[in-house]
Amino acid sequence: MQRILIVEDSATMRAMLCATLEELGSEVKISEAASGFEALRMLPRESYDLIVTDINMPDINGLELVSFVKRSELYRRVPLIIVSTEGSERDRDRGLALGADAYMVKPFDPSAMRDVAAGLLASAPTSGDATAEEA
Repeated sequence: MQRILIVEDSATMRAMLCATLEELGSEVKISEAASGFEALRMLPRESYDLIVTDINMPDINGLELVSFVKRSELYRRVPLIIVSTEGSERDRDRGLALGADAYMVKPFDPSAMRDVAAGLLASAPTSGDATAEEA
């Protein structure tokens, strides 16, 4: 089973992302975090194969989350998708420079989101490669 962590402060957008990614199939388990801080608390508890995060959130924003994940020996191999209303080239470049594997602008095309997620999940190491027990 592949595990996806969705980090988004908007309940409506979290629901939309969940519905979109659930269509990847029954072998996907989705967890939700309403902030970057909540995501950081969840990471050691379960291994994830993909993280999808917003940028603009209270507490720890998405860019700080991406930076933490990519600097961590335990989580650096987990692919990340940033989904944000920040659509400028500068914002996109900054997110990718921090280590995000993809950057999508809201409103996103659900089909494109599934394609990007499926591609990253197919090339990612399985969640068993960096388990919570190693943390």
